[in-house]
Amino acid sequence: MRVLVGGGTGFIGTALTQLLKARGHEVTGPGRTTWSELSRSGLPLCDVVINLAGENVLNPRRRWNEAFQKEVLTSRLDTTHLLAKAITKAEHPPRAWILVTGVAYYKPSPTEEYDEDSPGGNFDFFSNLVTKWEEAARLPGESTRQVVVRSGVVLGRGGGAIGQMLLPFRLGLGGPIGSGHQFFPWIHIGDLAGILIHALEANHVQGVLNGVAPASTTTNAEFAQALGAALGRPAFIPVPSIVVQAVFGRERATMLLEGQKVVPRRTLATGYQYSFPELGAALKDIVA
Repeated sequence: MRVLVGGGTGFIGTALTQLLKARGHEVTGPGRTTWSELSRSGLPLCDVVINLAGENVLNPRRRWNEAFQKEVLTSRLDTTHLLAKAITKAEHPPRAWILVTGVAYYKPSPTEEYDEDSPGGNFDFFSNLVTKWEEAARLPGESTRQVVVRSGVVLGRGGGAIGQMLLPFRLGLGGPIGSGHQFFPWIHIGDLAGILIHALEANHVQGVLNGVAPASTTTNAEFAQALGAALGRPAFIPVPSIVVQAVFGRERATMLLEGQKVVPRRTLATGYQYSFPELGAALKDIVA
């Protein structure tokens, strides 16, 4: 199939593009179609559109101020609006439209378990962002199949969350963040790309899928321990909450200091088979 990928040059986009090509699909997007061209000329002929665009929320080099919050919003909403509008206007609309959002939709809780039908999306900046983002993607009519993948923390080689953690952990200075008791919804990048491929290839897949590994009870402390074990290093030096808040700002720090237990009930029900359902094997693959 011909697949248009928005935000395809990033960490997830690069992995997805490789997998799409390996499966014989043709990828258009970065280097071929710019956002302004898309706005001007409309959607190029394609079978599937996937949007991965969005400014990295947890960029530690950026202060959490009004300007950066606006960037975080517009980088997601504007690109999603633009693609949804282009799909609606297309003479030959694509067969599927897939958007990647986040599990920040669900309210952090030490006890609740969330699946794709659980309520959320209305309690802080990030949950409201996911609500607006998913609304921006909604298309009228039935001609294009619509899928939303709410991703957990993406673990992979050469980028994402692991990219920022490896050095302290290799030095034996890694450990849990804050109390360490908070749930840590994670997914291996190979599985996130795999779920997206599954969503575009399988015609019965539609609606919301949780892009998290089935090992949903992982806590932050268990993640730190498993990463230390994969590297053969101790991992017991905690990062105090106050430090996390100082680096990221109180609102952003919530994403690291509190977590959600998210289960991929519908993802599994659609028939997707995980390559890395367990954390130990996922981390061994990444740091090998």
